[in-house]
Amino acid sequence: MPDATRHLTLANGLQLTLRHAPRLKHSAAALRVHAGSHDAPGKWPGLAHFLEHLFFLGTARFPLEDGLMRYVQALGGQVNASTRERTTDFFFEVPPSALAGGLERLCQMLAEPDLGIERQRREREVIHAEFIAWSRNPQAQQQFALLQAVAPGHPLGAFHAGNRYTLALHDPAFQQALHGFHQRFYQGGQLTLSLCGPQPLDELEMLGRQHAAQFSAGARVSQALPPPLAAATLPRVFSHAQLPAGAEQALELLISCLGDSRPGTWLAALRQRGWLQDFKAEALYAYAGQLMWHIDLQLTENASAEEVDALLQGWFGFLQAAAEPLNAEFELLQQSRERSASAIELARRDSAGQPFAGLDSQALQAFRALLAGLPSRVHGHWQLPAGEPLLVADLPAARPQPLPAALQISNLLPSARQYTALYLRWQVPSAARQQLQAVLERALQPLQERCARVAVQLQFNAAGEYWQLRCAGLPAAVLRTVQLALTLLVQPPAGSWLAPSTPPAGLIPIRALLKQLPDAVLGALPLPGAPDTLAQAQLDSLWQQARWHGLAVGFDDTALNALATALQHCPGQASTPGPLPAWANHRWQRVDAHGSEHAVLLFCPLPAAMEAAGRLLAQSLQGPVYQRLRVELQLGYAVFSAFRQVEGVGGLLFGVQSPHTSQAQILDHLLTVLRRGVTVDPAARQALAGQFAEPAMANEELAEWAWQTCLATQAGGLDALRGAILATQQMDLDHLLDYLLDSDSSWLCLANAAAPDGAWLTATE
Repeated sequence: MPDATRHLTLANGLQLTLRHAPRLKHSAAALRVHAGSHDAPGKWPGLAHFLEHLFFLGTARFPLEDGLMRYVQALGGQVNASTRERTTDFFFEVPPSALAGGLERLCQMLAEPDLGIERQRREREVIHAEFIAWSRNPQAQQQFALLQAVAPGHPLGAFHAGNRYTLALHDPAFQQALHGFHQRFYQGGQLTLSLCGPQPLDELEMLGRQHAAQFSAGARVSQALPPPLAAATLPRVFSHAQLPAGAEQALELLISCLGDSRPGTWLAALRQRGWLQDFKAEALYAYAGQLMWHIDLQLTENASAEEVDALLQGWFGFLQAAAEPLNAEFELLQQSRERSASAIELARRDSAGQPFAGLDSQALQAFRALLAGLPSRVHGHWQLPAGEPLLVADLPAARPQPLPAALQISNLLPSARQYTALYLRWQVPSAARQQLQAVLERALQPLQERCARVAVQLQFNAAGEYWQLRCAGLPAAVLRTVQLALTLLVQPPAGSWLAPSTPPAGLIPIRALLKQLPDAVLGALPLPGAPDTLAQAQLDSLWQQARWHGLAVGFDDTALNALATALQHCPGQASTPGPLPAWANHRWQRVDAHGSEHAVLLFCPLPAAMEAAGRLLAQSLQGPVYQRLRVELQLGYAVFSAFRQVEGVGGLLFGVQSPHTSQAQILDHLLTVLRRGVTVDPAARQALAGQFAEPAMANEELAEWAWQTCLATQAGGLDALRGAILATQQMDLDHLLDYLLDSDSSWLCLANAAAPDGAWLTATE
C-alpha cells in the first residue's frame, strides 16, 4: 500500500507536511528552519550553529533532564540537528505513542528558548572543542580549503562553525544579533514541519496543529541572495548558476548515474582499466539557482588523470541524450529506497521538499540544464546498463530443498514486514586471512555499490579470526545479492588481487577505537607472517579449512526455499557458534589513531544474568554521564554511554574524545559518575522494557539483536528480557555498580596514542 500524504499551511504561516506510512513501527518529526549560517551577520561567524546548540540545553517548561534529547534517548529513539548554509534542521524518531511528547518539546524549545548568558558561556566551550576537532581533521580541512579555492568572495568559502573568539558573548551587539536572528527566523513563516508514522493522517494533523501553534505568526522572510558563484577551476569540481527549480533533485539523479558501476558506465570503464579505488560525489552547495558539487576519486598511481577526465566528459555527453530512460530507472530506485526508508529518513526528505520520487517535468528540465553546463565530448564507448536485477520484486525461482544445518532461523520478525537479514560467519584460522580479506573486500566493492543504490545493506567485515557477511533489505533483493556475493567470495575477479596504492583515510580517534573494539573483545593478536604473493589456490585452501554458521531473519517459507538454493554455494564446513571470549580483571589496549586529541573507550562486559540490570543501568547513566562530562566539565563534543553487544558479548560502553583532557582524567571522571550511583525510576524501567517488543523495535535493530543473541548462544527471547527488566530493583543496580567498580571485575579500556605510554593508566593504578 503506498503512503498517503497531506500538505497544509497553518494560520501562523508554518508549512505542515504529513505522511501516513502503515509499514512503519516508529514515528518521526523533522522541522526545517529556512535560515542557516549564511543568514547570520557576517561579523559573528558561527552564530546560527551556536543557537542550534543552545536549544538543547532545556527551558523553564522542559529543563535539560526532561528536554527533547533525554526524552528521546530514554525511549531508545534518535534525535539530532544540523546547521547548513541556508537551512537548519531538527529531527527525531520515537515510538508512535511518544510522538506528541517529542513534538511538544521540540516546538517549545525552538519557540521559547532559554538564552541565558551562563549557559551560553558553557556551550561556547563545547563549540570551541568541536572547532579544535574540526581544525585537526584532514578531511574537514581539505573540504574547507576546496571551498575557499572555488568560492572566493562567496559566503561558501568563509568560516561558519564558530569558536571561542568569534562568539563574543559579552558584546551587546552579539546578544542583539543572537536574539534578533531567533526572532526573525524562528517563526511560522520560516518553518516546514514534517510528521511521518503509522498513525492516520488526521491524527498526525491534529498533533501538528496543536504543537506547531507554539510558534509566533509571521511571513516568509526573503533571505538575501548570494553573490555570483565563480566558475570552478579545480579538477572535478562543478559550479552552476541560474538553474531552474528542481536542480537539487536533478543532481541526485546525476550522482546516481555517476555512481553506477555496472558495465557500460564511466565507473566501469575506470575499474576495467584497473584505475579505480574509491568514488564519492556530493553536493557542496545549492541555493537560489546556484549549485556546486564535486567528484572525489581515489585512483591508482598508474591512472591517467587526463584520460579519466576525458572519459568523464564522454559520459556526460552520452547522458545528455538519455534523460528519459535514466529517469525511468531512477524512479524504480527511489521507490525501492522509499520502501526501505526509516521514519526519520522519510520525514527529513519531506521537510526538505525532496521525497523519494523520480524527476517531474520541471526537474527533468533542470537535469538537462545541469548536463548542458558540464564539459562534454564524444569519447569512450557507453551504453545504458541492462535493468538492475536487484530491483526485481519477485523472488528467484527455486526447487524445494532443505536448509543447511549450520543456518538458524529466527521467527522474531514477521515476513509481513518485508525486511530480511542474513548473517553468515566463517571461522578462518589461516595465517593469510588478513591479506585475503582485503582481496575479498575489493571483490565485493562493485556489488556493494549496486546495493547502496537500491537500498540493500551488504557488509563484509572481520574480527579476530572471523569473517562475517551481512545482507539486509527487501527479500527478493537480499536473495539475489547473496547469490552474487557468495560467487565473488569464492572466485574474486582478477582485478581484486591487485593491492591498492593509496592507503585509506584515517579515522578520528574515537571512531578508530570503535572500529578496533570487536578485535579487542575477541583478544585478537597479530597474525604471523603471510605469503608475499596471493593466489586463488590459497583462497581455495582457506575456504576448505573455514567453518561457518549463520542466521536468517524475516524470511517466509518461500523465501527460505530460495535461500536454501543460494546457500548451496556457501563455502566452508557447517559449524555452530563457538564459545564467547572471556577475560579477567582490567585489560588495557592502545590503538594507533590519526589525530592528537585524547580518546577513551571503556567496555564493561556483563554475565548474561546481568543483562537486564545492565540495560537499565545504561539507560539511567545516559543523562548523568552527558551532564557531568559534556555539560559541566565540557570535556568535548564526543561523549556517549550505552549498552552494547559486541561479538555476542553484552556490556556497558562509554566513549569520550577530548581536545584537552588526558585519558587518565577522562577515566577518572567516568569512574566518579559510576561511584555516585543511580536511582531506579519506575517510569524509565517501564519505558525501557517497552522497547523490547517486535512492534517497537526497528527491523534492523531487531535483526541485530537476534544475531547477537545467536552468537551468545543465549536461551530466551524478547519476552524474557522484558520480564527481567521489569523485575530489576534498586538492589540489582547497586550490586551491578559494585561489580563494575570492583578491581577484579572484567574491563576493556582502549585509548589512542595521544598520551605518553603508561600516562593514562594512572587513573586506576
